Amino acid sequence: MEIIFATGNKNKLREVRSMLPSHIKVLSLEDIGFEGDIEETESTIEGNSLLKARTIFDIYKQPVLAEDTGLEVSALNNEPGVRSARYAGDEATAEQNMELLLSRMEGIEKRSAQFKTCATFVTEAGSYRCYEGIIRGEITTAKRGSGGFAYDPIFKPAGFSKVFAELSEEEKNFISHRALAINKFVNFLSNSSR
Repeated sequence: MEIIFATGNKNKLREVRSMLPSHIKVLSLEDIGFEGDIEETESTIEGNSLLKARTIFDIYKQPVLAEDTGLEVSALNNEPGVRSARYAGDEATAEQNMELLLSRMEGIEKRSAQFKTCATFVTEAGSYRCYEGIIRGEITTAKRGSGGFAYDPIFKPAGFSKVFAELSEEEKNFISHRALAINKFVNFLSNSSR
């Protein structure tokens, strides 16, 4: 089976390719020659995920998987949420996003947070399903570790002493929000092919 994964993020592409079974060939936007930007204009994580999947499906008419992820911090009214990648501005780096979040969390004791992923799959027939993955944890007071990407150096999943950036890729891919959503997608594919 061949699906397009609608992301320009090489880290997400690598993660998702490692999570999917080998019989599923994952094409990147680069593989299919898509060079444009998909503007994330929806107000929810689910909405952006569907927007990306539909945009690519409408052009290429092939099965498409797209995802959107947000970090929701309880003390900040679930910010940065849908704006996680652009928290410090539209051209912000991951470093700038983390710095802004840490500065807004200064002096806050209750640091609970969650990562939420919505993975949307548009089938060959054009119907779609959304698979949600949530992992709860907390925001640390300082960055740690050298692995991962985005907010991984400041997010410590519940039950762990390490932040995502200190876990191996295999460990993170076993417990992460994205892994939970992708596993639901894989289960759907397995059940629908029986």
